[in-house]
Amino acid sequence: MADSSAIRRYNAFLLLVAGLGGLLYGVDVGIIGGALPYLEATSGLTAAQLSVIVAAVLLGSVISTLFAGVLADWMGRKPLMILSGFTFVISIPVIALAQGYGPLFFGRLLQGVSAGLVGVVVPLYLAECLAANDRGKGTAIFQWLLTLGIVAAALVGIYFSYRVAAQEKTASIATLLHFKDTAWRSIFWVSLPPGVLFVLGSLLVTESPRWLFRRGKRDDAYSALLRSRSPEQAAIEIDEMESIARAVPAKLHRGRSESLLKRKYVIPFLLACVILACNTATGVNSIIGYNAGILMQSGLNDLSAHWGYVLFTVVNFAMTAVGMVLVDRKGRKFLFVLGTSGIIVALVAVGISFLRTEKVSIDAGNQIQALVSPTQELTLHFDQPQAMQLLSAAGYTGSEIEAGRASLAIIYSYGDFTAATAFVRSDDAASAPIEITRDTCVPSNKIEAFFKDPFADLDAARSAPLKIQKALVGRVPGSSHGWLVALGLYMFMAFYALGPGVCVWLALSELMPTRIRSNGMSIALVLNQLVSTTLAGIFLPFVSKHSYSSMFFLFASFTVVYFVVTAFFLPETKGKTLEEIEAHFARTS
Repeated sequence: MADSSAIRRYNAFLLLVAGLGGLLYGVDVGIIGGALPYLEATSGLTAAQLSVIVAAVLLGSVISTLFAGVLADWMGRKPLMILSGFTFVISIPVIALAQGYGPLFFGRLLQGVSAGLVGVVVPLYLAECLAANDRGKGTAIFQWLLTLGIVAAALVGIYFSYRVAAQEKTASIATLLHFKDTAWRSIFWVSLPPGVLFVLGSLLVTESPRWLFRRGKRDDAYSALLRSRSPEQAAIEIDEMESIARAVPAKLHRGRSESLLKRKYVIPFLLACVILACNTATGVNSIIGYNAGILMQSGLNDLSAHWGYVLFTVVNFAMTAVGMVLVDRKGRKFLFVLGTSGIIVALVAVGISFLRTEKVSIDAGNQIQALVSPTQELTLHFDQPQAMQLLSAAGYTGSEIEAGRASLAIIYSYGDFTAATAFVRSDDAASAPIEITRDTCVPSNKIEAFFKDPFADLDAARSAPLKIQKALVGRVPGSSHGWLVALGLYMFMAFYALGPGVCVWLALSELMPTRIRSNGMSIALVLNQLVSTTLAGIFLPFVSKHSYSSMFFLFASFTVVYFVVTAFFLPETKGKTLEEIEAHFARTS
């Protein structure tokens, strides 16, 4: 009885470690949402640089996803879990103590590396360590607590939003800016404990028995199995490992291997890649990362926007639980079709809401150009008097744009290189001035210049004058419009969590044939992260140039492709073994 009790406790501990891994992954994704408005107000970074800071986590995840499988096989699952947690722990002081763009980027990149490693190694470790009757539970807990990590990050953000709101009533602008600078750093410091707990938990678990067996450590593998299984079950699984090990050389000896270019391999691989790419092309990571900023631009004040983000993450958490209940009852395809349909409606609704307000704007480019200094730089604090002056100078006589509640975004260029500022609001007295310098637009070297614009003349741009392409002064709508946009985003998150959020990783592992599963999943996951990184990186410059409505309509168009693929090309995999799914594609070849 004591042995069975110990086994239950250890299995519960494994599930706890899995949950901590998911929590850490969720914090990685969600923490920037609460910190970004204060980072944007105090760091002096451009819209493009802020986009890169947000996207750096996704870039780091791309890098680590490429090598996570190889590292897990080389060093073991347990050491890689420890390394992933330690990387997150190190990233926090790097970010929180950062002074300037470089350290911020490096710290966020480390966070992304940690997220990529956790996202691969924890599910892999669970699949190899948990007994069959606990495996689904472990994966569900990992995914569910991932969404809880995003909720926790949002609650941290709302706490500091209240503190900033209290300071706004009494503090001077300089004091308030200093407090906002302290706030975003403190938000990152508060996210440190999950990483520490995950490292400690990873130190206390055993290595994967499958990895130990493949390394020729049969006795160690058997001992690892005994911690989570009865002696009888452990003996059965060791015998199965040995049977498979004996069968593999026999299969390899039979002759020439089968071509990987057969339809039964290519079709499911391409299907999985399209689903993974479309999944992130819905804009989910960008909408999570920029949520507070989107809500503020839609009409909510700072505090309401942060509360709106908290509700957004709660919807994600709750609907993920609903999706996990339905996935084995209704099937993967049903939830995919339902989810993508709802996402399209929600994105179009949010896009239309923004379009109605964005139509009311004027171009004050000529007036802003007149403010450019002889050094070809511009510093502009956009407050109510400045907004009134720009509107008057531009000849605006309407009543829809109010100087006390206006927004401004500037698109500018030096030679062939173009950049854009983030939106600023005239009713935010503590916002940092818009600062445009050559460094905010022109790359520092030819390598960076090539990736930004391979046809641009870098040498000419280093001496070209500052040209204001466009300066859009627009109306900031009321809070009722802001909450309407928030409802649209909640609808988006509800349908995403219910469908693609629950099904996408399950579908990925089910679609890939056994022979190409590890490499195929790695390629599909890297593609997923590359799309996500690209969208997050262009988000702020894109909305500055083309508006929020255009961004949401673009996300909606990608989701239409997602709907078509899942509705007409994805087979239902509910209740089927992996061999049956593989046989389905073999029959269609």
